[in-house]
Amino acid sequence: MSITALFLLLSSCSLFNFSSAHPRGHGSSPLVRRTPPQGFYDPTSLGGSWLTQVNNTFPPGLGEPINVILLGTSDPAVLVDQQTDGGYRNYLLSFGFAGECLGQHSGSDQQANLGDGHGYLNETAVMRWDYGDPTLGTCQESIQGGNHFRYWTQTGAQANSGAIFMALSYEEPEQLNHDIIFNGYNLARDWLVGNATAQPALIPTANLTNGTTYSGQTSYGGYVYQTSVQYVSGHLSNTSNGINHFVTVGANGTDAVDGLIAMLNVKILSAPSGATKSKSDARLSVPLSLFPVLAAVFPMLLSTVLFMA
Repeated sequence: MSITALFLLLSSCSLFNFSSAHPRGHGSSPLVRRTPPQGFYDPTSLGGSWLTQVNNTFPPGLGEPINVILLGTSDPAVLVDQQTDGGYRNYLLSFGFAGECLGQHSGSDQQANLGDGHGYLNETAVMRWDYGDPTLGTCQESIQGGNHFRYWTQTGAQANSGAIFMALSYEEPEQLNHDIIFNGYNLARDWLVGNATAQPALIPTANLTNGTTYSGQTSYGGYVYQTSVQYVSGHLSNTSNGINHFVTVGANGTDAVDGLIAMLNVKILSAPSGATKSKSDARLSVPLSLFPVLAAVFPMLLSTVLFMA
């Protein structure tokens, strides 16, 4: 058998085996991630919800708004849930959010259905304002109260955008049972946006409208991030109906939720010398749609190789 013929045979076998191991539509692999232009899939169009599911509410069935999204069009490294290599946890540290006190989970779990085929899942984790101390500051937040959020990633086979969905709220101190402050969902969202874009003043929550934008830079661990934010309406309802803590959050004619979601698109502007590029940036060099064709051609190619031998 000639070297050329052997090469063709081995190449075909590799491609055929790859197509068998990675069938079209397998949503959990980054190789087949399908991120739409808007950076996420609307959960409600696929059986999901923009509200979390909270246990033991009164009345039953109340939820909390998913009001911030880290878009799947962001730098792939930022979408990886890790602190190394400029990942999501490192990005959060760049503007004051860290994991729970001493790594111990406190508070009740909430569930979200992102419409990606996973159904309702508990939050991946809870992140808390660190009061300037990434190591112990979230312990202070757990006692004193402050900004915090739960998050989930849209990675199911039905809608694998890679976007990270966050439900933010600003809570009272532990002695007040961590109730949510007045307007605490909207304010928590906007205080995160203000920190993530390094704004010199508080974002005027009452003046925000569909299409409002902010941008700015933060850094941590040698990574510099550019965050571009756009507020979008039309997904969440402007209401207090069905919202957890509606008695304290919405009052005096103010709805608990203003109907706006902050969409974050994040890019890494610079990284430490020798930093490793995230493996999540891997992409296929051969379109998946060609694998059935290659599989069909394989028998004919094999016959040709055998004839040449």
